Amino acid sequence: MLQSDLFTKTEKQAPGGEESKNAILLQRAGFVAKEMAGVYTFLPLGYLVLKRIENIIREEMLKLGALEIFMPSLTSETSWQKTKREKMDILFHLEGRDKARLVLNPTHEEVITPLMKKYISSYKDLPFSAFQFQNKFRNEPRAKSGLLRGREFIMKDLYSFHQNENGLEEFYEKAKQSYFNIFARVGLKEQTVLTFASGGAFSKYSHEFQVINEAGEDKIHLCKKCGIAINNEIIAEQKVCPECGSSILEVKKAVEVGNIFKLRKKFSESFDLRFKTAQGNDKLVEMGCYGIGLSRLMGVVVEEYSDAKGLVWPKTIAPFRAHLLCLGGEKVKVVANKLYHNLLYKNQEVLYDTREVSSGEKFAEADLIGLPYRFVLSEKTLEKDSVEIKERQSQQIKLIKINDLPKFLFEN
Repeated sequence: MLQSDLFTKTEKQAPGGEESKNAILLQRAGFVAKEMAGVYTFLPLGYLVLKRIENIIREEMLKLGALEIFMPSLTSETSWQKTKREKMDILFHLEGRDKARLVLNPTHEEVITPLMKKYISSYKDLPFSAFQFQNKFRNEPRAKSGLLRGREFIMKDLYSFHQNENGLEEFYEKAKQSYFNIFARVGLKEQTVLTFASGGAFSKYSHEFQVINEAGEDKIHLCKKCGIAINNEIIAEQKVCPECGSSILEVKKAVEVGNIFKLRKKFSESFDLRFKTAQGNDKLVEMGCYGIGLSRLMGVVVEEYSDAKGLVWPKTIAPFRAHLLCLGGEKVKVVANKLYHNLLYKNQEVLYDTREVSSGEKFAEADLIGLPYRFVLSEKTLEKDSVEIKERQSQQIKLIKINDLPKFLFEN
């Protein structure tokens, strides 16, 4: 992509009223635009990051054998009345033309459970799992910290349906590993901690995936022995590590990036979702749910990897692999244009800066945007038939032959 084609512009100053790094840097670099607290437009560069995260998650969900669907954002309030959750304080309520009471969904158990009544009737229909990427709406009383606490955001939610608790448990463990794979692939392998949390009305415990970071609002108690954590909300009832029994726990600030619940029969009972066993008996379906907030995950990556100069994107989710800067006259431009089109031909996407601005401004914006590699073609490098390469997280600069650049990108 030509940088000059972007309708967005970078900003030198931090937007007013913002404190979190992700809110400041994503707006300054032109990745998002704030509509109001907790509501953002994802601009071209930001939307590319979001889609990269989505594709990673989709790949891991498909490996689980789940099928992708897309459910509505709007639901009748009667569904929420059936689950006795219509008075949740985070719900946005609407009234339709016929005075029907509606809800903007913050989660989709009230949609998918009655939906499955159409398709699940026998033990032969189970197990089954489905996932989606969908906007969620939550009337957060304290929408803040950029993408970390939103009122409208994109979530992946996965739901699984089983004959019995053993089947649920087996899938639950596979989903747990799938989540670890996802967080590793977006660059958060070392920072993500499996955390025991309250199961609410569903089971004794649920599991959260918490990223240890000072920007987090959650407090977790990290076991120094095995690395499992306990959410602060249950520490009074669970004073030792539930995994190894150790009482040596260290308090850390963290951001929740995913959670998984064994819903058991909570929602199947509300909607009378049953199946016939092989013996002809009626049984309630066992259910599980598994969520990841994509925009929050994006915000956490920024909090974890950004520096004083700007964003620092992991290679797997960066909007482009490299930033190509053309510094020089017409002779340099001719070679740079040829190189750019050669990279595109070989499916190596780069952000190409040909703008008539100073070298210093180009360097500063490249650091702010934070792509994994910066390539510089100038009169000086052209004398050596080379391109200057610098990794975003490194101070080291090296030269590589122009013809070798596509191979370099392919291998790195």
